[in-house]
Amino acid sequence: MLPVRLRDFIEDPDGWIYAVSTYDNDTAVGCVLRYVPNPCGERISPTGTRYKKFDFEDAYALIAAQKPKYADLVQRIPHGDIRTILKPEQEISRIARSHPRVRKLLDIFRLPEGAVGCTGSLLCQLENGASDIDMVVYGKNWFTAQALVKQGIADGTIEGMSPDMWRKVYEKRKPAISYDAFVRHEKRKWNRGQIDGTYFDILYSRSYDNLKIAPAGKGTVLGRMTIDAEVTDASLSFDNPAIYEVRHDSVSRVLSFTHTYSGQALDSERIEACGVCEQHGNERWLIVGTTREAPNEYIISKTLLERG
Repeated sequence: MLPVRLRDFIEDPDGWIYAVSTYDNDTAVGCVLRYVPNPCGERISPTGTRYKKFDFEDAYALIAAQKPKYADLVQRIPHGDIRTILKPEQEISRIARSHPRVRKLLDIFRLPEGAVGCTGSLLCQLENGASDIDMVVYGKNWFTAQALVKQGIADGTIEGMSPDMWRKVYEKRKPAISYDAFVRHEKRKWNRGQIDGTYFDILYSRSYDNLKIAPAGKGTVLGRMTIDAEVTDASLSFDNPAIYEVRHDSVSRVLSFTHTYSGQALDSERIEACGVCEQHGNERWLIVGTTREAPNEYIISKTLLERG
């Protein structure tokens, strides 16, 4: 069997559905609860079962109350408790057959089989009329997809983001930076757009031959910290967590656990980052996104903002 990896979904024996949020899944799968069967739920599966969608805080509260054995930094589901594994790259053909906009994106990306999938509500067959498209692209193929989004917006095959849509994304993310700074960073990421009026993201996940190098676990908390540093390696800045290797007197890397600050800076750029400093072995890492909305935690590219 293929390993469970980031962006997969799993189902437990009670039909609760979780989004996989880690790569270190050898002993138990790290994930976050998303959907629970509920007769009053607003999402309906193809079999007619109703599901309720849970936001981050409510999911943690429900797990603590009803399934505390799964409670951890993320939910941890033992492999023996997994009834179903949904893999975006394996389900993409099924999704595309019934969703013309997904089919269009596949035609634009033209990536090898197994390099692209669709996650989120479409993967779980629990989408509604307001659902976005969460495409996931694996390993180095992600950067090909990124270039094709940029090209597609330029030639009109992909719709760019309207001011109203940027404002909607900003208000959803609630970042600790100004709207103008947020949009300046986002516009150069080329990881989102619209296809026939439907919003989509392209999300990064590692290829199966590169799952073991992701940092895992919580270090010793040293306290809040703001640093000014040079990025020496941003090759995993769209991963989860986003990883920035930096040149700094005491911090060796900045990790972002919130999607808002993925892809926030490029190699050789100077950043300002505010978060919580942790000791990991003989290294210190700055963690951004220690809570869901991460108030007062951020990463900005000073190089980008100082260009005027």
